[in-house]
Amino acid sequence: MLKNYFITAWRNLRRHSIFSFINISGLALSFTAVWLIALFVAHELSYDRYHQKANRIYRVVSHGKWGTEKFDITGTSGYTAAAMKKDFPEVEDAVRIHAEGGGILTYEEKIIKEDAIFFSDPSFFTIFTWHFLAGNTHALEKPNSIVLTKSLAAKLVPDPVSALNKTVKMDNTLYTVTGVIDDVPDNSHFSFKAVRSFPPDFISDWGRQEHYTYILLKQHADVNRLRAKLPVFVIKYLTINAVNIHFSLELQPLTSIHLQSHLAYELGYNHDIKYTYVISIVGLLVLLIALINYINITTARASIRLREVAVRKIIGSNGKNLIGLFLTESFLTIFCAATISLVLVMLTMPLFNYVTGKQLSIWQFGITPTASCILTFCGITGFIGGWYPAFFLSKFKTIPALKNQLGDVKGQTIFRKSLVLFQFAITVVMITTSLIIYLQLSFMLNTDLGFNKKQLLTFHLDSRAVRTRVEALRTELLQNPMVKAVASASNPIGNNDIGMTDYSVEKNGVFDQRSNLAYIMNIDPDFIPAMQIKLLEGRNFSKQLASDSQAVMVNEAFVKKQGWTSAMGKRVSRGKDSTGKLFTANIVGVVKDFHIYSLQHEIGPMVIELPHQVYDQDNVYVRIDERNTAQTIKYIENTFRKFDAASPFEYHFLDKNFAAQYEAEQKQGKILLGFTILAIVISCLGLFGLITFTVGKRVKEIGIRKVLGASVQNTVLLLTKSLLQVVLISLLLAVPVSWLISSKWLEDFAYRIQLQWWMFTLAGIISLIIAFATLSVQAIKAAMANPVKSLRME
Repeated sequence: MLKNYFITAWRNLRRHSIFSFINISGLALSFTAVWLIALFVAHELSYDRYHQKANRIYRVVSHGKWGTEKFDITGTSGYTAAAMKKDFPEVEDAVRIHAEGGGILTYEEKIIKEDAIFFSDPSFFTIFTWHFLAGNTHALEKPNSIVLTKSLAAKLVPDPVSALNKTVKMDNTLYTVTGVIDDVPDNSHFSFKAVRSFPPDFISDWGRQEHYTYILLKQHADVNRLRAKLPVFVIKYLTINAVNIHFSLELQPLTSIHLQSHLAYELGYNHDIKYTYVISIVGLLVLLIALINYINITTARASIRLREVAVRKIIGSNGKNLIGLFLTESFLTIFCAATISLVLVMLTMPLFNYVTGKQLSIWQFGITPTASCILTFCGITGFIGGWYPAFFLSKFKTIPALKNQLGDVKGQTIFRKSLVLFQFAITVVMITTSLIIYLQLSFMLNTDLGFNKKQLLTFHLDSRAVRTRVEALRTELLQNPMVKAVASASNPIGNNDIGMTDYSVEKNGVFDQRSNLAYIMNIDPDFIPAMQIKLLEGRNFSKQLASDSQAVMVNEAFVKKQGWTSAMGKRVSRGKDSTGKLFTANIVGVVKDFHIYSLQHEIGPMVIELPHQVYDQDNVYVRIDERNTAQTIKYIENTFRKFDAASPFEYHFLDKNFAAQYEAEQKQGKILLGFTILAIVISCLGLFGLITFTVGKRVKEIGIRKVLGASVQNTVLLLTKSLLQVVLISLLLAVPVSWLISSKWLEDFAYRIQLQWWMFTLAGIISLIIAFATLSVQAIKAAMANPVKSLRME
């Protein structure tokens, strides 16, 4: 019986090739989308799960609040790890990580600049799981030890394993390579190229929240019980050092960090679990659109299979036999689509990896598990897609079926139109959302940042000796007429790593005891004019005024927060200096707000001051002429090497730095656009199938109308009117849904476009044009056919 089902099903697929093509191709495209999305989502959910003790590892993060001010950061005190291990019996081990361990690494004649180097404790290799190629988990127990990753070791020696016990130099200190490990997997929430032991004179205190702390709980320890003890821990160690600040600590499960943590100073770029949900829903909707096509076309073709159903019932087939036959057709269609989808996934995987920035593989979870998932998915999909058509076709009564009577035609038509409406509403929502993402990205990339980011490059000075000669470097660079301005600062803007400081303001001759937070930047007097930042009040720093070492500038946001109409004559305090004397400064200027981060972040209060030490000026900004850019960069590099022949010259254009901040959104936009196009294609295939079936059913009617004088335009309108009405209704239903989704997505941006009616109108017009073009292809062809041939058809 089953063999007969498959033979009959195969014959039906071949006999009705157009409809089979529409069904199979639509399902194949949707399976491809679901497959790719499933791999992407599975990879997102796999972050940090490769650690053998992942379910027992937690990261400790800090929160602070006072008045209207607050901070939420990943950093903790350097003492936190040891204190938690000592105070809490639930904690088996703890480790500190300090991310500022990078610099210039030298080995023999080789010089490598590497920023991704950590300081850490020996427990780094016992808490986390790393695969050692040489050495073992005790690698950091001796002073001046360093463990290299395979890729960094390969830059030093031909065979990475042979790097073991070699001596490298960093920060004028000799380190022994005590281990070589595999590169950090790409599904880790942080990455590094090397880890070195903490120097013996490394300074920390409870007030400096600059370490990343991870704890390993004992087997069967109750994490909620530990969380309940944290407030007492905070009172014991942190309140003494910050009377005005209400501190709190939080324990984050290691495996949740990548998708659910979005604090300041994350070790790596984290994704948002909301986006994972969204892309999963998109994949299911694309699959749903294809299944709707299958159901619509199969049920629409019921009239030409009525006699087949009747004959089968007469010769003895019952309802179960007919359901089995039609489900077999569904499973065969699904199997053909899945086979084609396998090829499509292989072909599109490189492009998908490029867009997402991942290294996914079809068989990344193994051939057997993957094959099992595919078969299960095909079975479930085949049943879902084939159940209603099978039930619908098998329930027809024998005598009416022999007379080709469909029964409640109106009800069936309304059902099919409802499916088309739902299908196209989904497509319109995806088109609208893609359009708004594009407009927001365009806004972010082109909006005024408060300074001129064009033709502005920046590079870092690694050598402390060179930092003391910044003025000489500036003078040398300006000798080239293509170099328009040169400035230095302590911070690289556009990289999301500007520090913050607490401050208080003077009121009626007395400094307010309440603390406030502001971003802090150390700049030279050339920075404001070089960046072309507008000065709103007062003056810039001056090289001729020694008193400016006790002066600061602030931004608009600072002034607005204080409620001042003018900042001139005001004073601020930033704590005490090394002698215990209160550090006060006069505000000498106010600058227009400028962005130091991406537009997802609101511009906050900022205090700008001159460097306290000459060697604080480690970031150089150079504005160059747009002509002869390559030659100018070469000149800058040659000048740099006159001052520092040992360090590598690495530069970045500031506009690209800011553009890189939106890389995640750009990827989201590209992925959504790709699947939107896929949804459009699948929806159009469905419309094409329905109009093809409609034309086939009304061939003689069309011929008669043409004989009676109907024009091509009237005939096209007649054939397409019904489906176009459904598309129009779907546009009206899609608008509020699109508005809600777009509004929610835009909430993540402090600066964003305003949703306007024309955006939704444009998306609707695009959808309508696509639908009309799809329907018109077959309608025009039928309207222009020779009526004589149409009337002769049996």
